[in-house]
Amino acid sequence: MPDNRPDTRPDPDALIAQLRNDEARALRGKLRIYFGASAGVGKTWAMLSAAQRERAAGRDVLIGVVETHGRSETAALLAGLDTLPLRALDYRGRTLAEFDLDAALARKPAVLLVDELAHTNAPGSRHAKRWQDVQELLAAGIEVWSALNVQHLESLNGTVGAITGVRVHETVPDTVLDEADEVVLVDVTPDELTARLAAGKVYLPQQAERAAQNFFRKGNLIALREIALRRTAEHVEDDVRGWRVEQSGAAGRNGKEGPGSELQAWNTSGAILACVGPHEGAAQTVRTAARLAGQLNVRWHAAYVETPRLQRLAAEERDRTLAVLKLAEELGAATAVLTGADVAEQLAEQARRLNCATLVLGRSEPVAGWRRWWPAGQTPLPRALAQRAPALDIMEVGRADSSRRLSRTAVDGLRADDEGHEKAPVHWPAYAWATATSVALTLVCAPLTNVLELSNIVMLFLLGVVGVAMRFGRGPSALAALLNVAAFDYFFVPPRLSFAVSDVQYVLTFAIMLGVGLLVGQLTAGLRFAAGVSTSRERRARSLFELTRELSAALESTQVVSLGAAAVQGHFGGHALVLVTDAADALVLPANPPEGFDGQVADWAFRHGQPAGLATATLAAQPWHYVPLKAPMRVRGVLALSPAQPRWLLIPEQAQQLDTLARQIAIALERVHYVEVAQQAVVEMESERLRNALLGAISHDVRTPLTALIALAESLQTLPPEQHGDAARAIVAQAHELNALVNNLLDMARLESGIAGGAVNLRRDWQSVEEVVGSAIRAARTSLGDTVVQTALDADLPLVEFDAVLIERVLVNLLENATKYGAPPIVVGARAESGTLVLTVRDHGPGLPAALLGHEQKLFDKFTRGEAESATPGVGLGLAICRAVVSAHGGEVTAANARDGGAEFTVTLPRREAPETAEAQL
Repeated sequence: MPDNRPDTRPDPDALIAQLRNDEARALRGKLRIYFGASAGVGKTWAMLSAAQRERAAGRDVLIGVVETHGRSETAALLAGLDTLPLRALDYRGRTLAEFDLDAALARKPAVLLVDELAHTNAPGSRHAKRWQDVQELLAAGIEVWSALNVQHLESLNGTVGAITGVRVHETVPDTVLDEADEVVLVDVTPDELTARLAAGKVYLPQQAERAAQNFFRKGNLIALREIALRRTAEHVEDDVRGWRVEQSGAAGRNGKEGPGSELQAWNTSGAILACVGPHEGAAQTVRTAARLAGQLNVRWHAAYVETPRLQRLAAEERDRTLAVLKLAEELGAATAVLTGADVAEQLAEQARRLNCATLVLGRSEPVAGWRRWWPAGQTPLPRALAQRAPALDIMEVGRADSSRRLSRTAVDGLRADDEGHEKAPVHWPAYAWATATSVALTLVCAPLTNVLELSNIVMLFLLGVVGVAMRFGRGPSALAALLNVAAFDYFFVPPRLSFAVSDVQYVLTFAIMLGVGLLVGQLTAGLRFAAGVSTSRERRARSLFELTRELSAALESTQVVSLGAAAVQGHFGGHALVLVTDAADALVLPANPPEGFDGQVADWAFRHGQPAGLATATLAAQPWHYVPLKAPMRVRGVLALSPAQPRWLLIPEQAQQLDTLARQIAIALERVHYVEVAQQAVVEMESERLRNALLGAISHDVRTPLTALIALAESLQTLPPEQHGDAARAIVAQAHELNALVNNLLDMARLESGIAGGAVNLRRDWQSVEEVVGSAIRAARTSLGDTVVQTALDADLPLVEFDAVLIERVLVNLLENATKYGAPPIVVGARAESGTLVLTVRDHGPGLPAALLGHEQKLFDKFTRGEAESATPGVGLGLAICRAVVSAHGGEVTAANARDGGAEFTVTLPRREAPETAEAQL
């Protein structure tokens, strides 16, 4: 019976992800935030009181920075707590005291107190914000306590500003509060807080009086208290949701039934798309979308549609849009810049592609004046979106007097690009060409006045407008249309040489000419804009494709480095460097760094796995942008870029392109690394195999003659004198055997090193084959003993050019091999064939082993023997030496079974006709 019960086994991928998450969480420090509705509620006092309790319990508590604001009660709680000295920074002639991040990392206490989480660090600090310092401390495994007011949360900044009328510029992303391990709400009633303010426990008397009249009004405090309570409740709700998810997974893993197994994560669906516009209130739209996504526990996106009209915005307005997109990324959104002439169509398509259920729009300004009657003003964006996407929920956000701008550091770093991004410069040559075209058409058409009808002359003028629009765009085409209408009226419409019109119908002609000219210019500008967008997309896709294709063929890290740097530099311009690690997993910095490159920043990005430098929140004043090369297993290096257009790094598409290129480079570096690891493993395995084979081969063949030599030498002391001769001969025989073994090892080592180095020194000379065969038989006589050796040499063998000593060694090894494994008689043959000399050594024994039939070339491998275990001496190098020598001569050696029994080894050497001088010498 099939089992129809649902599969309750846990997802392996989910388990692995959970284990990795738990491991990362275990290594990361904990963050506790003391959260309050406003200043003066007692956050710092509560934090220091808890620190005193921890110190009394024996924990290592250190104060990194604490702001007492002159409150004596708070300052009294500092007694007994170790305090980290502040770091002095020089800025514009003043000395500023800032939190010393490096000293805190070196000290590494159990608990570190870092007050004022939203504080902005002084220029020259590693990070722009103090909450970024806290993130680095947490990554180092340090538990951090800090304090935060509700008005400093980024998503609530606009709301609180609208309530209190006070705009706070120091903000913290909501993700910092969301990811905190503990949120401690410090709360007091508005009346109590007002009393504390009047008693001077919040601010000094002068400041307290101004604060009571502005920020600390009772209505404001009640509203802020409600917001703080709601935000804390949201964090608690997230904790409950996380607990439910963990319990659901634990129940599934434990296989328990009952109520515990029914816990499931709350199902949420439908993402949110925030539509960013160029208006001032775009930041409020993003904040509202972030807060709504957090409440609904859904993913969210932010998109900006760049139309031909918006493309001509000034640099300041484009900076504002980029700042809003950067704010959306900080709040956890995936951002995108879309291009098209129809904003509603692009947003609807983006919502369908991302499966978004809700669109969040900023409320547009009411249309006033004559624009109400303009067709474009009759269909507002919400209505256009409702027509194109009826199933989407559209939410309008109220306007707020807040705007988001790039920080001064970012603007200073990108200012070099402003020259090309202010309002588009007027291309006066294009307007001059438009004027010249109108004049030329007038001159051409003037002689044709009596030949062509006025309607045909109108067509010629319209053709000129089309040509100007195609070549120079909207502005010059509009000028050409106006000039053509004026020229047609003045020179061709009766009464001529006058702007007066005798027939009212010509007014309609003028209007049509002007309207067609303007329409053609508009359409042509749209086509040029679409062509530019397509070209940009094709360029990004092509650069990514080319890099992927080139990296797929790279086999060394140096190739990956050069290809990656060239691809990034080709796309972004400027200068690019790919820095990799050495064997000790340390970043290798360039010997001659280019101008502006900072190795310490690159090393920081490598160690922390986070971008740094230009267009980031870490050391933003740097002229270079540093991206860690994150591969699936580890960070493989750093990509350093000094782009030709620094502003590109703030455009989401270009930033994503850079991240994609960096990821491809990192994956290629990791692939090459593991290829090298695999090759090294193969080499080590082969070395181990050869070592074992060598030890196994010589353990018997070296020990046997050595043992015999020792025994014979000791026997000389006890043998009678008449037997000394036999013992001496036996010693000589064993010494010859050991000498032959050592010679084989040395010859093999010499030949292998020569072949590897490409320079085997052959002493070639014209030799007589008969003499070499005879000398080989005599040299092998000791090993041959009484074995019969026959020769079968062709008559009139020619002289052959080879190294006689080495070829003689080949024949000796073949004869010794035949003696060991074959049977007599042994036949040595030689014959001359066309362009070759063939030498054969054959025995009449059992032939080649059956296991080697079809794989005869294995006999010529090092340490290969005909019989794996036998009493036959030898280490399996003789045939390997034969192949090495013959290969050095450009020949070939083979082995096979003879037809009528026995084994036959054949040596084939190349030869050429001997010169007459060699014949005469012999």
